Amino acid sequence: MSVEILSKQLCHGGAVSTVAHKSTSLGLDAKLMVFQPAEALRGDRTPVLFLLAGLTCTHETFLQKSTIIAEAAACGLTLVAPDTSPRGAGVEGENDTYDLGTAAGFYLDATRQPWASHYRMGSYVADELPELIRTRFGQQGSAFGIMGHSMGGHGALVHGLRNPSLWQSVSALAPIVHPSVVPWGTRAFKAYLGEDRESWAAWDAVSLIASGRRHPNEILIDQGTADQFLAQELRPDLIENAAAEAGQPLTLRYHEGYDHSYWFIQSVISDHVAHHARLLGARS
Repeated sequence: MSVEILSKQLCHGGAVSTVAHKSTSLGLDAKLMVFQPAEALRGDRTPVLFLLAGLTCTHETFLQKSTIIAEAAACGLTLVAPDTSPRGAGVEGENDTYDLGTAAGFYLDATRQPWASHYRMGSYVADELPELIRTRFGQQGSAFGIMGHSMGGHGALVHGLRNPSLWQSVSALAPIVHPSVVPWGTRAFKAYLGEDRESWAAWDAVSLIASGRRHPNEILIDQGTADQFLAQELRPDLIENAAAEAGQPLTLRYHEGYDHSYWFIQSVISDHVAHHARLLGARS
């Protein structure tokens, strides 16, 4: 696997790298950002937390806007932030709207053409990216966790439930929890997966829980009450109800007056890092 470090800057005693590589899952060049704490720079194995950003974002957004690096450095967590979709797939209309196509990959594997050839963020996150981090960043055998915001929160919940043996800790910030029934999700799922709604369930957190998927550890979700997308697109009550009925450990916390922005994320990020650090065995 050909990997190129495009840039590397010191930060909080560790280093942030912008990484480019040829993705076999996507069939295109891809970029990601990696924060290595001081321990990882010395060659030590550390727990790894993957960060999935939301609609309109890039591989840079989460690390630049969330203030998570200071928190991760304090407990020795490596951070990995992939892009939100393939780039330059050449699909007609992929740059026409913010909620489909570029920066809107929904962390799934498209099965419907013309999207299916490159829009395979599901395999990229589940298989290719963890292997890259193991082999190229010295983290063979490390514990992995996953978290995300909005569309990325959807991705974190889905991947955590689909493969809990890989993702040992899961959390989400203002996530899309039931994309099969909200406008953002139904638009994307119809385009990427087709009209057969039964096929959507494999990429829907509420549907996965209803079908018997479980994560052995508590899932943490934070949600602002002033979030402009709360009632129509996010619907955290649906996963709370599904988890309660199924016995899936889940904590959903509402925060009065907070919106959907990274100002909200900055306000709760320390709790999410602590959640993952505890479950992944990081330094407290």
